[in-house]
Amino acid sequence: QVQLVESGGDSVQAGGSLRLSCVASGDAHSSSTLFMGWFRQAPGKEREEVAAIWTRRGSSWYTDSVKGRFTISQDTAKNTVYLQMNTLKPEDTAMYYCAAAPYEVPWDRAEFYEYWGQGTQVTVSS
Repeated sequence: QVQLVESGGDSVQAGGSLRLSCVASGDAHSSSTLFMGWFRQAPGKEREEVAAIWTRRGSSWYTDSVKGRFTISQDTAKNTVYLQMNTLKPEDTAMYYCAAAPYEVPWDRAEFYEYWGQGTQVTVSS
């Protein structure tokens, strides 16, 4: 079993920045062996993929609306995955969830991730 704990959510004005963190613990997995993703869900909307990272292949993926503004990264020594969010927009307002899988999965398919955090709220005001 893997536990994921997110942090870093806050209320900011449009154009601001935030860095979300997701710490993985438990079982024998470390974040370096897990396929890690970030998803978000705004009120009244479906959950959507944001970004993912697969350290084993040195690969990362982003949904189009965040490309050039968000960066996903990983500190394997700390079992932590980060989501650096710059130039935030009101439409980025959502609960952000960290997710993990023990092997490579279609990065944008939530149903393939086995582990989920509780979420951290990001609110961007105009």
